[in-house]
Amino acid sequence: MEEKKEQKTVCTIGLIVANISIFLIFTLLGKSEDVLFMQQYGAMYEPYVIEGHEYYRLLTSVFLHFGIEHLLNNMVMLGAIGYHLEPEIGRIRFLLVYFLSGIGGNICSLLFNVSFGNAVVSAGASGAVFGLMGALLCAVIRNKGRIGRLNKRGVLVLVVLSLYLGLTSSGVDNAAHIGGLFCGFMLEAILGLIK
Repeated sequence: MEEKKEQKTVCTIGLIVANISIFLIFTLLGKSEDVLFMQQYGAMYEPYVIEGHEYYRLLTSVFLHFGIEHLLNNMVMLGAIGYHLEPEIGRIRFLLVYFLSGIGGNICSLLFNVSFGNAVVSAGASGAVFGLMGALLCAVIRNKGRIGRLNKRGVLVLVVLSLYLGLTSSGVDNAAHIGGLFCGFMLEAILGLIK
């Protein structure tokens, strides 16, 4: 039974492996916490996206992390959410939610920073992870409040605690978190109608 669950979470495992592999490459180069290096190699930076038309940064930044703690926080959450969500919604929907929420979260972050005249170097999978959290919340609500051992109250507590931790910590891209959460919820609401 456990083996079947692992087979159903191949995308979750693949995304974790991809994130860790990229992090290890950057760490071997001695640059995983170097802001200028990360900016040069795909992190989000508003002037490069808007003035330089480097739109690929909306996606590449999702796979970059500043230090081991940043990586581990996102990968633990990705693993925990993916373990429940991917078997429930399927691989294609799972990947769509992950990538589109990551991009959507980065767009929200970009718009927020531009509106306040900020130019911030940012990176991380948290917008995409929050998107999966939003999709999980939507899926639980659609499933009459339960998916396996998860219930609506538990998922809501997870969402609220995650948002609270972000809002009370420094150096966190909360616009990407909130944007990703909203995108994930809406994507799953729409994709859930397509059977």
